[in-house]
Amino acid sequence: MADLSTLARPYAKAVFELARDGKSLKEWSAQLAAISEAVANPQLSQLIGHPALSRAELADVLGKALSKDLNAEGQSLIKLLTDNGRLKTAAAIAEQFEALRAEAEARVEVEVTTATKVEKAQQDALASAIRKRLDRDVAIAWNTDESLVAGAVIRAGDMVIDGSVRGELERLQTALTR
Repeated sequence: MADLSTLARPYAKAVFELARDGKSLKEWSAQLAAISEAVANPQLSQLIGHPALSRAELADVLGKALSKDLNAEGQSLIKLLTDNGRLKTAAAIAEQFEALRAEAEARVEVEVTTATKVEKAQQDALASAIRKRLDRDVAIAWNTDESLVAGAVIRAGDMVIDGSVRGELERLQTALTR
């Protein structure tokens, strides 16, 4: 069977286009998160694929369970995913939707891990440099990891900038062993 992310891609794109055109990206983020959470719920996930429950009944159960969290379009998505046997892709759809949304809103989530706590002035300077380098709005999560010895590791999507002493030592060791 195909990878869940591959199966989720057309759904995520379609929902994103619908949300973008309807200027409801934030609302769709919340709906997709609710669907994903419901599908991950152990009690509800047992119902997926249960032989005593038809797909229409499953869609009805999920629709009722999420009625306060979903609008009519969200309910339609539940029915579509259920009819096509794709409910298990809900988390991947939500993840891909968020990536598309971040791209459209020109923002990126960045994780900065440093060896020691960084003062506010340095955080602001680094945030400004990252914003300029990526040419995007950034939301930075600051972490500390003493094993880095000194320096920082910056992760933004699939880009990693390792400016830590530990990283330098690992690169040096690799070069010496070759």
